[in-house]
Amino acid sequence: MIQFTVIDRNGESKEVEVPEDINLNLMELLKAAEYDILATCGGMALCATCRVDVESGLEQLAEAQDQELDMLDTLPDAQTVSRLACQLRVNEQLQGIVIRIKGDLA
Repeated sequence: MIQFTVIDRNGESKEVEVPEDINLNLMELLKAAEYDILATCGGMALCATCRVDVESGLEQLAEAQDQELDMLDTLPDAQTVSRLACQLRVNEQLQGIVIRIKGDLA
């Protein structure tokens, strides 16, 4: 099982546990768990409405690719810890990380 922490828009923290072979990206998992994520582009890294900030464990994740970085560069409040949830596969790299949901809702 993969375990990580999600901090929602209200600041509430919840431990999430999912099977290792779930074959989803983080955006899909968060939407399925009914977190408040718009994801208007459907996971194509075109809208940034699934943005999360990695509060702990960023060094565990694969580096962001050019398309994700380009989209993050358009956001005035993106930080070096910002990632698009649609570009993060749910796998062992997420073990123990802490993410905060940040993407726009409009």
